[in-house]
Amino acid sequence: MAPRQVVQMSTSHAAHGVCVLGTEVFLDTRRSTPRGAASFDVHATPAVTVHMIHSPATKPTADSRWPLDPDIEVVVTVGVTSRTVDDNQVKISYYNREGNELAVAWLYLTCVEVSLDVDLSRSGRVKSKGKDKAKWTWGPDGQGAVLLVNCDRDSPGAGGTDSGQVDVRTPADLQDMSVMLLRTQGPSAIFAEYQVVLHVPETDADKVRVFHAIRGDSHPRYKPVLGPDKLSYVLDRAGHGDSTFYVEGLAFPDRGFSGLVSFSASLLEVPHKDSPGTPIFTDTVVFRVAPWIMTPNTQQPLEVFVCSIKQGSDSNEAFMEGLRALLRKASCKLTVCSEQDTRSDRWIQDELEFGYVEAPHKSFPVVFDSPRNRGLKDFAFKKILGPDFGYVTREPPGKSVTSLDSFGNLDVSPPVTVRGKEYPLGRILIGSPLPWASGRRMSKAVRDFLYAQQVQAPLEVYSEWLTVGHVDEFLTFVPAFDRKGFRLLLASPNACYQLFREKQRQGHGEATQFIGMKGNEKKSIDEILADESLRSDNRHVQRCIDWNRDLLKQELGLSEQDIIDIPQLFVLTGSRADALFPDMVNMLVLGRHLGIPKPFGPAVGGRCCLEQRVRELLEPLGLSCTFIDDFFSYHVLAGDVHCGTNVRRKPFAFKWWHVVP
Repeated sequence: MAPRQVVQMSTSHAAHGVCVLGTEVFLDTRRSTPRGAASFDVHATPAVTVHMIHSPATKPTADSRWPLDPDIEVVVTVGVTSRTVDDNQVKISYYNREGNELAVAWLYLTCVEVSLDVDLSRSGRVKSKGKDKAKWTWGPDGQGAVLLVNCDRDSPGAGGTDSGQVDVRTPADLQDMSVMLLRTQGPSAIFAEYQVVLHVPETDADKVRVFHAIRGDSHPRYKPVLGPDKLSYVLDRAGHGDSTFYVEGLAFPDRGFSGLVSFSASLLEVPHKDSPGTPIFTDTVVFRVAPWIMTPNTQQPLEVFVCSIKQGSDSNEAFMEGLRALLRKASCKLTVCSEQDTRSDRWIQDELEFGYVEAPHKSFPVVFDSPRNRGLKDFAFKKILGPDFGYVTREPPGKSVTSLDSFGNLDVSPPVTVRGKEYPLGRILIGSPLPWASGRRMSKAVRDFLYAQQVQAPLEVYSEWLTVGHVDEFLTFVPAFDRKGFRLLLASPNACYQLFREKQRQGHGEATQFIGMKGNEKKSIDEILADESLRSDNRHVQRCIDWNRDLLKQELGLSEQDIIDIPQLFVLTGSRADALFPDMVNMLVLGRHLGIPKPFGPAVGGRCCLEQRVRELLEPLGLSCTFIDDFFSYHVLAGDVHCGTNVRRKPFAFKWWHVVP
């Protein structure tokens, strides 16, 4: 907030002052009032506007003289920058009761411009003369500038992200920064006595870095002037128009950091060289650091990542053939990560999550690297981080990670409206234990980060009943062209038992299901339906899924018509569950093309009855089902198609700053 500027008036000598364009100067007339004075009037040169602040009962006389009343305040503003020192004058004349002039007090004002400006309107351009620049507001009518964390690597040869460099190494790096303009104008003699200082609060300084673009002979130089070890910067050549600054974010919103950072420009009166100076005016602007945003299955796929595993009995070459066929149908780019780069770790969904950041002037994808840290530990940093592809990670202290820290345990719903509240970017889903229970949980460092992004309000669902414990083992979302634009698919033991009983009644009880995590065991429909232990396991699993069903209906605003039950059986190992056959909801969603784990179900009339039932459920929505054999390459290793692939998707058209959290 700008300090209130007060000038002491005197009848014994003229007062001189400096004011900033458009700001109020309060005239203190108490010491200048001569004995016997009863009224006064105020006159000023044309660029000066005089405001009288008074109670409604106080009125000027017919000749525009005001009674001497301690509650009357005289305030002046100047609307034009001074060309010379003292070129604005204010004259206060005092009168006795008879109307005779007793004395005169003069004020000579020099008006300078000091204005700090950013892209307040979020148009992609900096405009001056904004109001309430120190406020940042959400929503389509909101205002306030946006800052990107400079977490890509535009500089060739740089070790880490650009935000880790204290200099600008390439012009492309400037595109990831937000522009801030500091305008200073006025007589140069004034700026010899007054300093203009750009400063950042100590609490914000480690979240940002500011570069001053200094014009050189051949090309500009970018001098780091504010940041983790620099709280203030004195402008060398104040009074000479616009100075351009580039601002980069160094930290995403997180626990203890809302994402808001402020910068101020102050005009300081410096009576002598070594004095700290007194601020007579401060202009403040606020940025919000852009959040990291996830993209749901309903967003257009741009690129699919998969790890090549060529050696051994669990080679995924057959899987890759099926995947390539799907990608040809979906017309989507495939990136195959070499076994050397992935260190034979095939679970790319678990290692990373693709998202993006966006400002009005720039957007780029950002990969979130999980703390899982197995063979793919360095893959995102070494192979994905690059020009206009950012990187972020969160490591729990003590390195105590569980299976629930893998990002197969992280998903996001399509946009939803829940009891009138809109979530236009969807809601993040995190697998957890039951709210009141102990057990494995995604690490606090990762959950804190996800909650702090604000625009995709996370929801914790119950996944700890599974051996691996990931949300993608029992739910997924597919696009649809009706209703809400999507369906929630849930794994359903009940739907599977219903299908198998139906086939048994039709005389197909001897048809066999390929099962097992170890090999190629087969069980007939009759045997599966007669297995009481398996039935008991699946009653428990169905109760766990139903708990989530109710939660998701409530928290995503869904009805039964928005949910499709996908037949699936599970088996308990100890107290936790694994899929009995390839887990069909663990699918790859590429627009209307679905890559579904091939379930090797009972053949009825030469067709797998599980595949047939899934087609009957999904094809009427305009979806195309491709069943991919992942049995030995993924399923027996406790994962399926979704676990072994990852998708970078198109960002939302909706602007995150239009959200009202």
